[in-house]
Amino acid sequence: MPVPGYDPEDLDRLLLDRLGDREPADVLDEEGRRRYEAGADLVDVLDEATVRELLSKSASRRE
Repeated sequence: MPVPGYDPEDLDRLLLDRLGDREPADVLDEEGRRRYEAGADLVDVLDEATVRELLSKSASRRE
């Protein structure tokens, strides 16, 4: 899920931070895990609903 104007590495760091104690494998399906382990960006292998959930945690932390 590319986001114009954002660095995928920055987004990956943000998403990893929002996972907290969970590992990427905890939220990825089998295909996503394979792609992530092969070097794909986390932002590219997470489904849209999971990205929204994780980013909403980001917004609620700032309030």
